[in-house]
Amino acid sequence: MSLESKIKDYALLFGVAGVSVAFDQWTKWWVRENIAFGGEWLPDWLTWLSPYARLVHWYNSGAAFGMFQNGNLVFTILAFLVIGAIIYYFPHAEPDDWTLKLAMGLQLGGAMGNLIDRLLMGKVTDFISVGAFPVFNIADASISIGVAILLLGIWLKEREEKSKAALAEIESVKEG
Repeated sequence: MSLESKIKDYALLFGVAGVSVAFDQWTKWWVRENIAFGGEWLPDWLTWLSPYARLVHWYNSGAAFGMFQNGNLVFTILAFLVIGAIIYYFPHAEPDDWTLKLAMGLQLGGAMGNLIDRLLMGKVTDFISVGAFPVFNIADASISIGVAILLLGIWLKEREEKSKAALAEIESVKEG
C-alpha cells in the first residue's frame, strides 16, 4: 500500500471520526448551555412527541446508554484502548471494504466524543431520550451505528462469498 493510499485511508477514518466528534461535542455543549440539569426540552411544534422523544440534560459515569454507572476510570482506559486498536488495525483492513472503514470511523468518533467528556468533566453528557430506552448521545449513536454497519458489511461479504461459491460449483458441474 502506497503512502498516498494510506494518507487517503486515514483521511477517511479521521474525517468520519471528526464529523462524529464535532457533532457530538456541539450537541452536548448546546444541551449544557440551554437545558437545566434534569430538565427537558422540545420545540413547540414537536410537543406531540413529548411522551415518546425529547431532549433532556443528564450525566452518565458509566458506559453507553447508562450501563455500569460509576465506572468512569475503567471506561476512560477502555476508550484509549479502543481508539488505539482502531488506529492500529485500520491500515490492515481490505482496501475495498468500505463498510468496515466507515464502521471504524464512526466507532472511533464515538469513543473519542465520550472520552473528551470523561477527561474534561469526569462524566458524559447524555441528552437523547426516546421512550423507555436509556438516555444517550451522538457518540453512543455513532458507536451503535458503526456496529450495525460492521454487521451489515459482514453479512454482505458472506452473501457475496456464498454467491461466488455457488457460481464456481455451477461452472465445475458444466465443465465436468
